[in-house]
Amino acid sequence: MLDMGFVKDVKKIVAMVKKERQTMFFSATMPQAIMSLANEMLKNPVRVMVTPEEEMIDKIKQSIYFVEKKKKIKLLTNLLKNKDLKSVLVFSRTKHGANKIVHDLEESGIRANAIHGNKSQSARQKALALFKTQQVRVLVATDIAARGIDVDELSHVINYDLPEVPETYIHRIGRTGRAGLGGYAISFCSQEEADLLKDIQKHIKMNIEVVEHPVYSIMIVATKPVSKSQKGN
Repeated sequence: MLDMGFVKDVKKIVAMVKKERQTMFFSATMPQAIMSLANEMLKNPVRVMVTPEEEMIDKIKQSIYFVEKKKKIKLLTNLLKNKDLKSVLVFSRTKHGANKIVHDLEESGIRANAIHGNKSQSARQKALALFKTQQVRVLVATDIAARGIDVDELSHVINYDLPEVPETYIHRIGRTGRAGLGGYAISFCSQEEADLLKDIQKHIKMNIEVVEHPVYSIMIVATKPVSKSQKGN
């Protein structure tokens, strides 16, 4: 709600309710901006973490491809030829980007749907229902639209664009680690996103394994040492 621009409305409601009350504040991630808001609204709060970040990350196989920005769609299409990617949630930084990914995938014969802030609630629900029932294998979402997605046994999360906030990376990949199940998180990193990768690896306190694709991989100036694994298709 806060990301979608409702912070003023929330503050207005809080100002109108009784001062003697119990207030509970829920958030999937706790970046500094959210912590500041929580401290403003809450009095001596007790923090409860449902799933420790460290435990969740250990259950998810993470990898990253270094690829040119303009060739990301070709790499994505190539990876989706692998039927082991049974249910795939793809994250795009923008609404326009999500629409373009869906268009390009369908041009290649891969059925996909997009959900983002410009989609109506009914359109979002329909797209999510088709995804949950595996009638559509690929769902492309922005971070805000993905907040309400809860899909059991999601096999893969693909970060088509790296998030600008490191905490968001954990929130994204956690979609495939629900109920103690393992999963796979694949990220694409262009040269322009090298600094974002550095911030993510610093936040999760680990280096993400680099996979070298025989056709689409490039060399980037890594801002933090990473391990490499030579793999094919």
